[in-house]
Amino acid sequence: MPVFYLEIIVVVLGLVMLMVDAFVKLEDKRHIAWIGVLGLICVFFLLFKVEWPTTTESTFWKFYDHEEGTRGFSLFYKGIAVLCTIIVLIMGAEFRGVIQKYIAPPEPGAHPQSGLGEFFALPVFACAGLMWMASASNLVSIFVALETVTITFYVLVAYMRRNVGSLEAGVKYLILGALSTGFLVYGFTWLFGITGSMDLAEIKTALASENVNVAAALFAFGLIIVGLGFKVGAAPFQLWIPDVYQGAPTPITAFLSVASKSAGFIVLLRIAGCFLSSAYLSEKIGAVLVVIAILTLLYGNLAALPQKNFKRLLAYSSIAHAGFLLMALASPPGKSGGLNSPAVVISFYLGAYLLMTLLAFLVMTAVRNTQEDESVDAYAGLARRSPFLAFALLIAMASLAGIPLTAGFFGKFFVFKLAFENGASWILIAAGIIGAAAGFYYYLKIVASMYWAEGDDEADSISVSIPSKVTMVLLMIGILVAGVVPNAILSLLG
Repeated sequence: MPVFYLEIIVVVLGLVMLMVDAFVKLEDKRHIAWIGVLGLICVFFLLFKVEWPTTTESTFWKFYDHEEGTRGFSLFYKGIAVLCTIIVLIMGAEFRGVIQKYIAPPEPGAHPQSGLGEFFALPVFACAGLMWMASASNLVSIFVALETVTITFYVLVAYMRRNVGSLEAGVKYLILGALSTGFLVYGFTWLFGITGSMDLAEIKTALASENVNVAAALFAFGLIIVGLGFKVGAAPFQLWIPDVYQGAPTPITAFLSVASKSAGFIVLLRIAGCFLSSAYLSEKIGAVLVVIAILTLLYGNLAALPQKNFKRLLAYSSIAHAGFLLMALASPPGKSGGLNSPAVVISFYLGAYLLMTLLAFLVMTAVRNTQEDESVDAYAGLARRSPFLAFALLIAMASLAGIPLTAGFFGKFFVFKLAFENGASWILIAAGIIGAAAGFYYYLKIVASMYWAEGDDEADSISVSIPSKVTMVLLMIGILVAGVVPNAILSLLG
């Protein structure tokens, strides 16, 4: 099966879910989410069976990345998008009660769960856009895929429209997202004007030419980094993240934090690579990336220290992890491949980030279903209310902090290894060390609250559904296995 059929299958799956919602009488709309989960599981296994066409006659294939050396990366990021969407749908099914509480009440005679079907179908369409981004090799396909994802998120972030926080988050995300898109398109326009092409391979060749207009190329990169910096949560374009993450429905916050960031980074890797490969631009572009990485590391980690709301803490944590990813991107490329390649290190880090972040959000979803409070204090005494959830969150926090024997440890270890071996700026490395040290405090204070703080002894125990429990167990196993055998993730890159 040609590789570009994957996205077509995902789009058809989303349409099937909408048709089932519209025409099939279901007592429980969560069945639509399970249809999506089963369909995406099939798509995930198809990732290992796809074929790469040898010609570019197909319209879809013309906009795909044709380089053999990057095919493993494309499939890896498609897998991240699919797995993240599967887990988000499971979280969405668990979050049904909160969604119903804050969406508009159904019209007379309508299904009592009216509105849930779209909430389950929209992430599937976003997944298709994320998969297109993973293989995009043309400025047009990058933009179309990016907007497919972004427009879907505009709707999902503000989905709980009777919740003021969700509406505020949706408005902020819409305004700032539209503004960043304008910068991105303007940057693409300049890039096309400089190079005469929209194909990344041809752009890379044109930028490496001695005839390149350096000033115009730097201006184009400046515009593009504003747009993509917004998508990945890099400073100083990250101010939207805490409010949007806090106001959005918890499953959508997880989706934004993992899948959107991963897709944004593969696009940033490809476009920045075109500039960094030019002898006339690499030094200046590298300096810009170093400054952005330092600002992102310091802002994300230090701003997370005083946070008392768990979702806002994870929002600043997301900015902090973007800083570590940018630290890898800003490190000068090594002479050999493997772990001396920023692309490999960033891909491993994102794979680990998927496991630990989604595990944290699954626990948050289960706790949020039992109480309105999203503060850190709400997790006080969680070990007595639900030992399983407390242990799962312990594993997630330990990995996010980078404690040995977890996937997060190797993620940060490979970033620092890359920076040291390739001669990165000592200021950048120092910022990374400060960020890693700060992370130990704000992640482990959650663990201290769960196990040692006094909670409400009269609070009910928290029940966890079988799908969520199975998913948490699999994520914990993944974190621990990757923390002992990092090749479990690296081998997936081909």
